[in-house]
Amino acid sequence: MNYLISGGGSGIGRAISIHLAEKGHNCYILGRNAIKLKETISLLKEGNHKYFEADVRNKEELAAILQKNQDLVLDGIIANAGLGGENQFGDDDRWYDIVDTNLTGTYHTVESFLPALKKSKNEFKQVLIISSVLARLGVANYAAYCASKAGLLGLMRSWAVQYAGDNILVNAICPGWVDTDMAQDGLQGIADGLGVSKAEFYKMAMKSVPLGKMSDPEEVAVLVSYLLQQKSITGQTIDINNGAIMNS
Repeated sequence: MNYLISGGGSGIGRAISIHLAEKGHNCYILGRNAIKLKETISLLKEGNHKYFEADVRNKEELAAILQKNQDLVLDGIIANAGLGGENQFGDDDRWYDIVDTNLTGTYHTVESFLPALKKSKNEFKQVLIISSVLARLGVANYAAYCASKAGLLGLMRSWAVQYAGDNILVNAICPGWVDTDMAQDGLQGIADGLGVSKAEFYKMAMKSVPLGKMSDPEEVAVLVSYLLQQKSITGQTIDINNGAIMNS
């Protein structure tokens, strides 16, 4: 199978790429940083892997990839590219960077590569969106991140209905704390704002997590692998958060 993974240069995207390659699939890694993309490719089990350097905020750059790779066939798209951190209203507000990357960037990625997905001979094709537990929770000064990740769930449900006739299954995953560079940066930023050490804030944060721990990126990758194989789940949000949010 051929899978496109956006944001595959690090964190969850890299873990997904490594796991899928170990399963014998071909990975097409999409991201802005060619150095990190090459690092991911070097970690993958032998296969027909490629990387595409582009900014998901720029649909012209994505269109150029399709133009140069007209024979590209995809069996699934994993829209993982994202930007985290705080934003505050004012001259240095990061609202547009975060929302344009997380929400609009996902929209651009899936819609741009949809023609390659529709070429697949598989009975069912897959689109997976990596959202966040913060799609369900509010955090002070994370308005852009929370809003963009919540918006992804609406986008997912719309696509699940829109593309059902093409046998394209669309789902979202909402990870909680996952031990990535983004999470570590987030811990440090919040700790700095509170005037405590990162270790102290970690203990504080884990008090609201029943299992009292972060997930490993590989755990999310295993869940992704399962969802790429199934044929009946669509329009759903799957939580993986160590019990931080429990939905009935």
